[in-house]
Amino acid sequence: MVMEKQSVAGVLFDAGARKCLIAQRKSGGALGNKWEFPGGKVEAGESEQAALVREYQEELGVPVTVGDFLGETWFEYRGPRRLRAYRVYAASCDFTLREHTQWRWAGLADLAALDFADSDRALFPCLEPYFNG
Repeated sequence: MVMEKQSVAGVLFDAGARKCLIAQRKSGGALGNKWEFPGGKVEAGESEQAALVREYQEELGVPVTVGDFLGETWFEYRGPRRLRAYRVYAASCDFTLREHTQWRWAGLADLAALDFADSDRALFPCLEPYFNG
């Protein structure tokens, strides 16, 4: 039996929960220039929450606190993979982009118009109830 690999995405909302943080990956690779919610693979022996804390630190250089589970989806990338999304909170938006070319706040309508990684796009229905306005 093949076990799916686990990935996590951290969704950071602005103060009014009208927009969320998205980041555009650097060019190159299968997901080059695609927009995504920051996050990544869960390492062996690591909790999903610990993976998000690590990934935000590695990718954006900011500490986060992990909140509620928002939803999950499955996708194929070198085998079956599950993506689970959590709400995250950051005390600062003083980001240092290490794996992305840019970041921005995006509302629900903005998300649909951008070139997102398919795995992250599949999370949109899970996120819709969390946007206020």
